[in-house]
Amino acid sequence: MKRAAIGVRMHSGWGAMVAVSSEADRVNVLQRRRIVAFSTGARGGKQPYHFAKGLEPEEAEKFLRECFEASRSLALTAVQELRDELSGRYRLVGSAVLLASGRPLPSLSKILASHSLIHAAEGEFYREVFSKACECLELAVTGFRERDLGQHVEATFGVAANRVSQQVSDAGRLLGPPWTQDQKMAALAALVVLANEQKPSAVRTENGPLAPVE
Repeated sequence: MKRAAIGVRMHSGWGAMVAVSSEADRVNVLQRRRIVAFSTGARGGKQPYHFAKGLEPEEAEKFLRECFEASRSLALTAVQELRDELSGRYRLVGSAVLLASGRPLPSLSKILASHSLIHAAEGEFYREVFSKACECLELAVTGFRERDLGQHVEATFGVAANRVSQQVSDAGRLLGPPWTQDQKMAALAALVVLANEQKPSAVRTENGPLAPVE
């Protein structure tokens, strides 16, 4: 059975997910989907930390836990549906998620006191939602800082890095929209995971919190 990997670039409440394979030096985009990771009409909508700012500390913690579980369930369904659609032809061997700077967040009270930290926390919230969804399916997750993705592509593919990047960029001509920076970065990250899957030096997070590949 052919191997495949998925990559995602998450935003507040949603993410761009792409499944890829590679054979005969060609990149194959198997699927691309939009993950919706929040319930329409739910308290807080797609910005749970913004809503939690107006709650008492204990209530805020409880609210965020409930939001996370609801979002994880939605992401799990999306990943599982994609895996099931590929089954019989492809075996998913790993997943990739694009990360921000990777700086640790402070306590919840400090987060809720800062508008910029609230935005940062929501970004981490939805990236972790995807990670935990993959863990539920026993699918290893590798995190890549967005600013470092090009370096990982070069380190993984060497002299073929430009060719791989160009194939990903050109895929939109055949696929049609949407093929934005979201899908391109998710596809490249997934290709790095796919290429490194059988290498002993591959670094990934598995059954644990996200940590970027150094």
